[in-house]
Amino acid sequence: MNKILLHIEGLAVFALSLYFYENSQFSWVLFFVLLLVPDISILGYLLNNKIGARLYNFFHTYTIPIIVIFWGLLSSNQTALAIGLIWSAHIGMDRMIGYGLKYPTEFKNTHLNRV
Repeated sequence: MNKILLHIEGLAVFALSLYFYENSQFSWVLFFVLLLVPDISILGYLLNNKIGARLYNFFHTYTIPIIVIFWGLLSSNQTALAIGLIWSAHIGMDRMIGYGLKYPTEFKNTHLNRV
């Protein structure tokens, strides 16, 4: 049941990010260009599993995109707001389809399941 709730949570974050992105009338070209950028963090696995997991998890937790969104809102920085929404959409999309935070054992071991 907990796994299902995490998938639903991911769907909700993804949907809300899309809603606010559309409502802000940002560029959909920018959205699709930047949507998979957080996955570049996978390159940390070229060094080793521990560094790979830490780098991947840093870019796949909601904390940083939320800070970027708030910074964009407080400073009226539309670029930061767009990037934060795209970033949170990416994380929500990952959670929705079952990609979770990584354990340092290997890339396939996540907090949601084994990929």
